[in-house]
Amino acid sequence: MQFHHHGYVTTDPRIQPAAGVGLDRPEDIPDVFDVLVVGTGPAGTITAAQLSRFPSVHTRIIDRRPHRLEMGHADGIQARSVETFQAFGFAGRLAEEAYRITEMAFWKPDPQNPEHIVRTARPADDPTGISEFPHLLVNQARIIDYFNEYMANSPTRMRPDYGVEFLGLTVGEGEYPVQVRLRYTAGPRQGQERTVRVKYLVGGDGAHSRVRTEIGCTHVGAQANHAWGVMDVLVTTDFPDIRLKCAIQSRSGGNILHIPREGGHLFRMYVDLGEVTADRAATIRRTPIEDIIAKANAILHPYSMDVKHVAWWSVYEVGHRVTDKFDDVPAGAEGERMPRVFIAGDACHTHSAKAGQGMNVSLQDGFNLGWKLGYVLDGRSPESLLATYSAERQVVAQNLIDFDREWSTLMAKPADEFEDPSELEDFYVKTFEFPAGFMTEYEPSMITGAATHQGLAEGFTVGKRFKSARVVRVCDANPVHLGHLADADGRWRIYAFADAGAAGQDSALSRFAHWLGTAPDSPVVRFTPAEGDDDATFDVKVIYQQVHHDVDINAVPTAFKPTVGPFDLLDYNKVYGVIEGEDIFDIRQIDRGGAVVVVRPDQYVAHVLPLEATADLADFFAASLRPPA
Repeated sequence: MQFHHHGYVTTDPRIQPAAGVGLDRPEDIPDVFDVLVVGTGPAGTITAAQLSRFPSVHTRIIDRRPHRLEMGHADGIQARSVETFQAFGFAGRLAEEAYRITEMAFWKPDPQNPEHIVRTARPADDPTGISEFPHLLVNQARIIDYFNEYMANSPTRMRPDYGVEFLGLTVGEGEYPVQVRLRYTAGPRQGQERTVRVKYLVGGDGAHSRVRTEIGCTHVGAQANHAWGVMDVLVTTDFPDIRLKCAIQSRSGGNILHIPREGGHLFRMYVDLGEVTADRAATIRRTPIEDIIAKANAILHPYSMDVKHVAWWSVYEVGHRVTDKFDDVPAGAEGERMPRVFIAGDACHTHSAKAGQGMNVSLQDGFNLGWKLGYVLDGRSPESLLATYSAERQVVAQNLIDFDREWSTLMAKPADEFEDPSELEDFYVKTFEFPAGFMTEYEPSMITGAATHQGLAEGFTVGKRFKSARVVRVCDANPVHLGHLADADGRWRIYAFADAGAAGQDSALSRFAHWLGTAPDSPVVRFTPAEGDDDATFDVKVIYQQVHHDVDINAVPTAFKPTVGPFDLLDYNKVYGVIEGEDIFDIRQIDRGGAVVVVRPDQYVAHVLPLEATADLADFFAASLRPPA
């Protein structure tokens, strides 16, 4: 965290100075504004949180509930999401209160006594060390709380408008073409209806999305005809793995997915209630909690549990659905008109809860969309940028549905139908990278380049998330994770990995730095506002091949030491050396001749280029950015 560059700060540095619409933010929703987000779930909330960093953009987020979410039904936090929380500044605090998954236990019928279950495997949760961040479990409501805090501390001073329901919309012409009907569901105006006009609308309003219906998008898919009872409970038990994540298969009683919760005592169980046949379809959802508990005890035999408190429970049928489009542009009209209405999260994709994907994929939907809306509304990018949202995220959602269908089918499969007794745990280990959130790979577009020069940085796959590694900051000798320094501030990242020459020597890096800081076609020169800091649009960092002791900070080119704040202070925090025995060039397979790695505001690698390919870098940003007015 960096501060004091605008003067001495004695208060909480996470609270940024109010700016733009945050200077006089109206208490009530205005008649006309920029973006309306419907729904305060994960997708809507992260979209609003990202937009809260754009002072010129007036965003409101509404929910028909009269108050904050108190109990969320999603609790699995994959490592990719924790990486995202790091960008929003609360990964560490959240991890302190969350339950951390390090292993998963698999239980099956005992071959010697099939009526009893026995533990058969305990594989590591992250067997390959794919992320330095953990796999966590915590109440979804707490995650929303942290995002709401982030919004309130951002320049726009954003906060949710509770007790406001979305009724419908029409899309017309003009500067504010989306006309939206709202109704107050709480407070002194309860029951009143009104109409507002916005430039864009985001529907994060869940699986039964009214926004989705209004724009004519179709949920494609079907029920899996299998029911599960889910309960958050406090118990006394002799089951030894009650504080481990478990997949439990019994001979006759069915299956359980067991998920410990934060706090050391609470846990969640998904209890197999069997196939939903025609004669059970009308009654399965009315299964009483007592029956779910009894079924769980039958599966756990010879162990048992005595339920002391039920915090929440429900019955659901597994469904696998993905929406045909994630915006309001009709099929076949792509490129002819730009989207004005978007849907995200469960409004786009629904699936089983047992792979822990719903909230995690929804968060990436919103992160993807939020910065793009901010750039277009702030005049930094053309409207065509918004078409990349549906193009990128619809593919991810379909991959999720395909994976979840296979995983949930295996979870419901009777133990005696497996040809290989280890099939379930083998699938879990083999596919770990997908549910952890690291298989997403965006195709080439105006914001993702072709992988022509991928060989220069094999460890930073173009289109995939930026995989961090440690370096040493030269100015203060601190070892830091390079990726952890990227805030959700809407900026692009340019990482210049130096060739062998030392700082101050003539080299490919020094020539790249001179071009970046002075050439008219340089993106930094062309797209940085004259009144802003040197790094207002691009966060440019250099990583030398030398250890930090051998990097002369005064010899480092000025392109990597921008001036910031009203006092034009030099920022020395963008210059790094390698760690002996932990060299990022080796770990991420970076060519010793140097490379440029470009990373999008949502943490995905956009391009890998040689240091000499300045014209290609200029062309790449010319397609996606607009010079400041």
